[in-house]
Amino acid sequence: MSNAELDEDDDIKQEIQALANLNVSNSTSITKVPSSSSSSSSSSLSSFSFTDLPLNWQPNQGGHSPSQQLQNLLSEVGGPAAIKSFTSAFYKKAFLDPQLDQFIRDHDDPHGERFADWIVEKFSGDEVWTRKLQKRQTCPFSSHGHTFQTPHDRSSAHYAAWHSPKRLPGTFGDHFKLDDARVWMRLHFWALRETGGFERSPSFANYYVKFIGHFVSIYERSATQFARESARWSESEENTSNYLSTNPRRMPNVIGLKYSLAIKQLPAEERDGNNNGQWPYDE
Repeated sequence: MSNAELDEDDDIKQEIQALANLNVSNSTSITKVPSSSSSSSSSSLSSFSFTDLPLNWQPNQGGHSPSQQLQNLLSEVGGPAAIKSFTSAFYKKAFLDPQLDQFIRDHDDPHGERFADWIVEKFSGDEVWTRKLQKRQTCPFSSHGHTFQTPHDRSSAHYAAWHSPKRLPGTFGDHFKLDDARVWMRLHFWALRETGGFERSPSFANYYVKFIGHFVSIYERSATQFARESARWSESEENTSNYLSTNPRRMPNVIGLKYSLAIKQLPAEERDGNNNGQWPYDE
């Protein structure tokens, strides 16, 4: 998908419009999450009943939308503090993974905080990510003889990742591939699991896998159907131990694997993709 195509995605268009609205109105009115969501739950096991919510997404109607039910899930999992703990843990893993780190120009950027703010905004309607985006400063950086601007939104962040100075000349400018997306999702769900998210709120975790399955398609369409497998991978101590034992950390059963072979790693019921109203849009 080209950068222009990214800008035409429903969800990214929604984010651009939200920023434009904020710039025009300079309003401080927000939809707040319940007050109990401001800190992480101390419970190690969920005391909430399981709820299997459908993905709150409508094509050509603004993309994914927050709701009271999603606010409740955010509160169950521990609120913004718990989300930031999880996203920060994810980036610590990503920095150590050469498949992902090649896309990350600067470890000192507040990657975990920005990702957490974006998740909170998508679930709650609190435009914390948009408000901070409004004030984000950009500056030029050089990469492979070209000059780029540091990211100012989600679309430009991924454009900058494709052109990271860490990328090899042969891959410089290449977009995310299926193997990149699969490694990303496996480490991402592992971080959520490791920081207690799956235990505190199975309902949040169940919805979040769908949520990521939807959003990962913006960057690699075929990756959606691998989201559930990525979540299962993170549940196995054998998988994570084998991954940690490699030096550098690698996933040889994923890296470089063509779609025709990768799809065979999925159960039959997960091989038919995300088109025609199928997962995660069919519930």
